[in-house]
Amino acid sequence: MMIAMIMVASLTFMSCTKEGPAGLPGKDGKDGTNGTNGLNGQDGTAGCIACHDNSQVNFAVTQQWEMSKHATGGLYVRNSNNCAGCHTSQGFREMIAAATPNANTAGTIQNPVPPNCYTCHNIHSTYSPADWSLATTANVTFRIKPENTHDFGKGNLCATCHQPRIPSPMPVLGGPDITIPNANWGPHYGAQATIVSGKGGFEFGTGYTNSFHTAGVANSCVGCHGGDANGINGGGHMFNLGYTTTTGADAVITATCTSCHADASSLNALMALKKTELNTLLLQLRVRLKEIGIMDPNTDRVVPGTWTSTQAGAFINHNLVKYDHSNGVHNFPYAKKLLENSLAAIQ
Repeated sequence: MMIAMIMVASLTFMSCTKEGPAGLPGKDGKDGTNGTNGLNGQDGTAGCIACHDNSQVNFAVTQQWEMSKHATGGLYVRNSNNCAGCHTSQGFREMIAAATPNANTAGTIQNPVPPNCYTCHNIHSTYSPADWSLATTANVTFRIKPENTHDFGKGNLCATCHQPRIPSPMPVLGGPDITIPNANWGPHYGAQATIVSGKGGFEFGTGYTNSFHTAGVANSCVGCHGGDANGINGGGHMFNLGYTTTTGADAVITATCTSCHADASSLNALMALKKTELNTLLLQLRVRLKEIGIMDPNTDRVVPGTWTSTQAGAFINHNLVKYDHSNGVHNFPYAKKLLENSLAAIQ
């Protein structure tokens, strides 16, 4: 209690004591050393402007893509592991990252999207024009004949998918009969790379040659199909060269062709002639395959059963030329010889 009374008395004394006058001001101290200026930050839009400028090129390319079969074909729903590598954007990127020559992915692709900018280009990797670099330019190994490779230049990107799959079982030239399990058997629909390169067909006999297009067109697919767009008809990022006019007639964009061919008029006449010649051979082979019984007379699909390797190989060649869809433009000499030799083999 005594200690408490002393503390209270001390506080009372302190509270009654006034402060004395302020002392003289002290001397000013020296300023500290100025710090080093930091680096200026980059304008947040500077990287974007490198590509997203006001030239409207991006808009034009996007509009072309939106009208292309890549965007409108609807086949990206084929997202199972054995289809997604070529039918979906995510599957394609997975396939080329794994450097596998087939179209299989690890599993079904969820939320699949069609081929788009991110499929073929390295978009938003560096945020510079380098983002327009192609996702792959590696030489193509053919699925149907893995011993064959081809360099399409920038067209390697296209040929990675635009090639036939391996029919299972695959016939061997001069080999035993094979048993075809179902009507889906065959080389599938993307035969372009096989015909352009002159590799991958079921080559009966001899006499195979290639057109100038096989080695003489820089960047192959891209060199012809990726030229300036012709309105909304094709070219550019639509990539098709054939289209239907407003009158319903078939037409071909020849702007990239006339750098080698004399003029569009003579070129169109040549294409019409070769188309007729090739389609005549194709029809003859189709009739013969139906006579043999390996081709369904109504659907043109294969008839399941046991067939010779020669019959099965002729069916493969028919579909390779049919589903090349170029009417001989890609590689007329090779396509013609495939049909001629197939007909001779099954007579």
